[in-house]
Amino acid sequence: MHNSTWRSAPSKSSFLVPTFLDHYYCSKLIIQSTGRLSRRREKRGEREWAVRAMPCSSINTSSSSADDNGALRAFKLSESTFLASLMPKKEIAADRFVEAHPEYDGRGVVIAIFDSGVDPAAAGLQVTSDGKPKILDVLDCTGSGDIDTSTVVKADSDGCIRGASGSSLVVNSSWKNPSGEWHVGYKFVYELFTNTLTSRLKKERLKKWDKKHQEVIAEAVKNLDEFDQKHIKVEDVQLKLAREDLQNKVDFLRKQAESYNDKGPIIDAVVWNDGELWRVAFDTQSLEDDPVCGKLADFVPLTNYRIERKSGMFSKLDACSFVVNVYDQGNILSIVTDSSPHGTHVAGIATAFHPKEPLLNGVAPGAQIISCKIGDSRLGSMETGTGLTRALIAAVEHKCDLINMSYGEPTMLPDYGRFVDLVNEVVNKHHLIFVSSAGNSGPALSTVGSPGGTTSSIIGVGAYVSPAMAAGAHCVLEPPSEGLEYTWSSRGPTVDGDLGVCISAPGGAVAPVPTWTLQRRMLMNGTSMASPSACGGIALLISAMKAEGIPVSPYSVQKALENTAVPVGSLPEDKLSTGQGLMQVDKAYGYIQKSQDFPNVWYQIKVNEAGKSTTTTSRGIYLREASRCRQSTEWTVLVEPKFHEDASNLEQLVPFEECIELHSTDKAIVKAPEYLLLTHNGRSFNVIVDPTNVSDGLHYYEIYGIDCKAPWRGPLFRIPVTITKPMAVKNQPPIVSFSGMTFLPGHIERKYIEVPLGASWVEATMRTSGFDTARRFFVDTLQISPLQRPIKWERVVTFSSPTAKNFTFAVEGGETMELAIAQFWSSGIGSHEATNVDFEIAFHGININKEEVVLDGSEAPIRIDAKALLSSEKLAPAAVLNKVRVPYRPIEAKLRALPTDRDKLPSGKQILALTLTYKFKLEDGAEIKPQIPLLNNRIYDTKFESQFYMISDTNKRIYAMGDVYPNSSKFPMGEYNLMLHLRHDNVQFLEKMKQLVLFIERNLEDKEAVQLSFFSQPDGPIIGNGAFKSSVLVPGAKESFYVGPPNKDRLPKNISEGSVLVGAISYGVLSFGAEEGGKNPQKNPVSYHICYLVPPNKADEEKGKGKGSSLSCTKSVSERLEEEVRDAKIKILGSLKHGTDEERSEWRKLAASLKSEYPKHTPLLAKILEGLVSEGNAEDKIFHNQEVIDAANEVVCSIDRDELAKYFSLKSDPEDEEAEKMKKKMETTRDQLAEALYQKGLALAEIESLEGEKAPAAEGTKDVDKTDDQSAAESTQPDLFEENFKELKKWVDIKSSRYGTLWVVRERRRGRLGTALKVLADMIQEDGEPPKKKLYELKLSLIDDIGWAHLASYEREWMHVRFPPRLPLF
Repeated sequence: MHNSTWRSAPSKSSFLVPTFLDHYYCSKLIIQSTGRLSRRREKRGEREWAVRAMPCSSINTSSSSADDNGALRAFKLSESTFLASLMPKKEIAADRFVEAHPEYDGRGVVIAIFDSGVDPAAAGLQVTSDGKPKILDVLDCTGSGDIDTSTVVKADSDGCIRGASGSSLVVNSSWKNPSGEWHVGYKFVYELFTNTLTSRLKKERLKKWDKKHQEVIAEAVKNLDEFDQKHIKVEDVQLKLAREDLQNKVDFLRKQAESYNDKGPIIDAVVWNDGELWRVAFDTQSLEDDPVCGKLADFVPLTNYRIERKSGMFSKLDACSFVVNVYDQGNILSIVTDSSPHGTHVAGIATAFHPKEPLLNGVAPGAQIISCKIGDSRLGSMETGTGLTRALIAAVEHKCDLINMSYGEPTMLPDYGRFVDLVNEVVNKHHLIFVSSAGNSGPALSTVGSPGGTTSSIIGVGAYVSPAMAAGAHCVLEPPSEGLEYTWSSRGPTVDGDLGVCISAPGGAVAPVPTWTLQRRMLMNGTSMASPSACGGIALLISAMKAEGIPVSPYSVQKALENTAVPVGSLPEDKLSTGQGLMQVDKAYGYIQKSQDFPNVWYQIKVNEAGKSTTTTSRGIYLREASRCRQSTEWTVLVEPKFHEDASNLEQLVPFEECIELHSTDKAIVKAPEYLLLTHNGRSFNVIVDPTNVSDGLHYYEIYGIDCKAPWRGPLFRIPVTITKPMAVKNQPPIVSFSGMTFLPGHIERKYIEVPLGASWVEATMRTSGFDTARRFFVDTLQISPLQRPIKWERVVTFSSPTAKNFTFAVEGGETMELAIAQFWSSGIGSHEATNVDFEIAFHGININKEEVVLDGSEAPIRIDAKALLSSEKLAPAAVLNKVRVPYRPIEAKLRALPTDRDKLPSGKQILALTLTYKFKLEDGAEIKPQIPLLNNRIYDTKFESQFYMISDTNKRIYAMGDVYPNSSKFPMGEYNLMLHLRHDNVQFLEKMKQLVLFIERNLEDKEAVQLSFFSQPDGPIIGNGAFKSSVLVPGAKESFYVGPPNKDRLPKNISEGSVLVGAISYGVLSFGAEEGGKNPQKNPVSYHICYLVPPNKADEEKGKGKGSSLSCTKSVSERLEEEVRDAKIKILGSLKHGTDEERSEWRKLAASLKSEYPKHTPLLAKILEGLVSEGNAEDKIFHNQEVIDAANEVVCSIDRDELAKYFSLKSDPEDEEAEKMKKKMETTRDQLAEALYQKGLALAEIESLEGEKAPAAEGTKDVDKTDDQSAAESTQPDLFEENFKELKKWVDIKSSRYGTLWVVRERRRGRLGTALKVLADMIQEDGEPPKKKLYELKLSLIDDIGWAHLASYEREWMHVRFPPRLPLF
């Protein structure tokens, strides 16, 4: 699973350990056991309390008070300390620093906030402490708020323009627009809001809509009731129809209430150039109850935020702030809103300024920010590659000093990928300092996420909680006596051995949130909060450095932070949780001042195992597997000093030379040379690691380099050495028990186990005792495999009373598994009772010879060899194919350069975009998901920049959007287009993807899923004997069986050759709860991939039937030739276009010519009628409809209806080929007749309507002014429409979706609008094709005629959903 932001669910923290302060030259320190330590010693009796000192601090901190890291052993909160705890600054000494240096409070520093967006109206984010604007720019880097405003309109004489939504908009006459050109677009406002805000608005709007709707229903019921009271006995046909009409209105209204689905209001956007700036205004009347409010002309125009720094608010109800930015010469309008409160909260922690509430200030109230929204609103605030790249471009463009990014996810390749490459450029070339959260996936090790915990050029921050934070922000009754890392904070090392976490900072705060939340601030906790706390602290340092003329470098700042941090925890391995410790602003600044004359250098570490040729290097030494712990290993370490790109060769690179003294924290385990002479070109040395004598469990060491001439600088570089020596499982059966573990709040137990070869799943039991109040535990297991994300299983378990819980999860045999059990940091606080835990692990496994089974489409089964290596296991195979994947290649590929500067890299390269279009068709409604194997599931660890897809129907309605993590969505039957948008600055990469294969994966319904059978004989699938059900595997003995292909007759319908049926296969069952699995392999402990390649369809038995038979042919060659020529001419006529006057003229000439040549040929006349109908946009509607009527009459007259009726009164012989041909011909003729009558009826009705519009006054007084003679004469005139309708009913089912429109028109003519609506609603529901716009327009007009204004408004909103004028922008 991916994480869009590193903000924890309210449930993860770290363990309680004694504060241990040391400095780099300590070699060994003996810690006296305390009460807390004695408990731990009981649990790890084999470990002596001799703790190896880690080089965390270059300044002797042993005299520091416990308050340095918030360890308040006995205190009582006052109002001021309570308020201070809500926005923690004391923990990192930020308060002391600002108190000592009031003008170094972040002034002169600009921070780029890469997040979900920042609300410029939020509390504390208006101005800095010195009165400058707090927010310099607000950008939506994702494109989720983009509107296509390329449509240009001109105002009419009344100053009105037609908005993109179709509304008539009045332009304010005072607005300057020299060109007179107005760019228009529109947006569904819910697309700009978060799900939370949308839900609130939907509830409010539903209340108002429902009130109006209930009034309308009451009126309709009243009318029906009054009719029933007036007509007690209804026998007259017309009265019956009138009552039916009233009833249909009531039924329609009730159904509308049941199907109500609010897609939200639409806002019209207008963009223009006032001669100097691009201006933007909105019409938001759809958001307001008062029709006077929200008019376009009343809107105060905005421009790009960075120019005037003005924002707007859509309405008082939503209270949602927004800003605008215009791109591409007015053709793209970006409306920027936040996609969650997360970004505003982060910005507040770093920089909020509250002049009346200084204790609630952010860490750096003098700093300014730019908001770079990377959380895409279309994806629920998940980041995209597009957003990340544009954000980096913006940070460089705005000359930012710092970047904070509280986003990330697990990765399989640390320090790798397109985004990492761009970050390295920004840091190394442009000197930006990048701070990011480490992740919330702890407490297991190697859970740091990308980019914060895995990228060398980024300062990764872990989350710390102090006693004051626990008491104040978290309202814990009895806070811990010392500060500690939150349980959920991610831990290092990275899979390539780097420490992962650089430093720690407070990971919780009560900070500002957007106005739409209807509150000023709220509590959030996570490494997402720790990162801006650290970022704010660094802003204080940069503020001071700029003021005092000290050059700012990411390299020097990170070194100062790491070498002055206060350690959290007493053990060397605590560094894997907290990094070098809790950052201290004042000490870091003292370090920076003292070391300002030293070169700004980053020491890049590359580690390779000696004697092994590999293209990949590590950044540390990580011995995790049992085989690596059984012998000494030698490693080559290359240290390369890296300068910024603007460093001078002669002044900085050539003179650089340092004499380095190398230290090992335990020379018995890690041996390294004593000295190193380091120059600009780097130097390598060898290291020997001997883990053979260390005890089972976790061990952490470091090799670090000290400047011989200035040892006070502390470690210039560190090489982390992590050893997780696993215990071997020797019991038979393989069961491991950990008994008598004792837990207090925040305590973590880590066990490392060598998973036995042959194990594939675990059945575990956790038993707790010795407590009264509820206890909450985190239970994690983690294994590491090459080129995979860490394989993690996790549970958050609450024990309300002493009891036992069972777990089961998959494992990989032969690899080390970490078991991390942690009592949540605040769980059980105040009870003073330790929790006793026993944890038992039983390994199970069935080894098979094929981890992925591929059935090739033939009738042959696949043999499976199964073996149990550990203990007896029940072999009960189960397999199901429950998805179908269909491959597609693009039908179109368009490559272009993106037009705006927001897509121009700092290097000057313009980013290119490749848009691929795929077409697919669903024969039935289905749940589908697009899959792009090359690109899916990787945001950071990929060299490709970004991807985004949209799926739309033939009406351009969007049904799904997504990027690297596609989701399943439900689709109705129909044809669809999938457009895939790929971005990169390398044209060669994009050229190679022009034929990129994409799969559409469809979930099969339960009734369609294919259960596979198993056999003990290879002929079983054909002969049907030798079924294999289950058996018991004895250790060491192999058993074989076959999995058969699916029965061809049971394959899902509508699957084509080349498709792939995919599913899962399992072999074992749980020893407890076995009934949970059964026939569903995915519910069994371990399942594997199985697929079936769909073969070619069987030959059509009827195909070719009758070929070669001597059919009698009564027509001569010349007759047949004449018919072929005639049909070819008709085909050409049908292919001609009608777009321009010239094209229509050419078509009419050819039609007239052919009609004179074949005057009674029905197919020709039908084709002419079809052509006339397609010219529906004629200016003279009455004349055009009369032409249609005449053409329809010609079709009708060309058909012998008596002969046609006689034919259909008889049954034809389906086995007589000639009879079948005749049947097909007669059915075609009947359809042509019906179509002619149908089009004639529509034309008659439209003429009647148009003539009625021309003389409304006469129509309104006809019953009064007409004489009896006139009325009598009129009553004798034939009703042409009714006559035509009755004729059509003779030939087709008038209720069908094909001809039902005429029935609707008929009911409308007769004033029965309720019945007309019912007929139309039935037609729409039965029509399986994509919605037809004409039907919905007809529905809207009927609702307007009835006068249901609230329903008409609702339907108009839906018209824009179903029939948008164009696709949205990527």
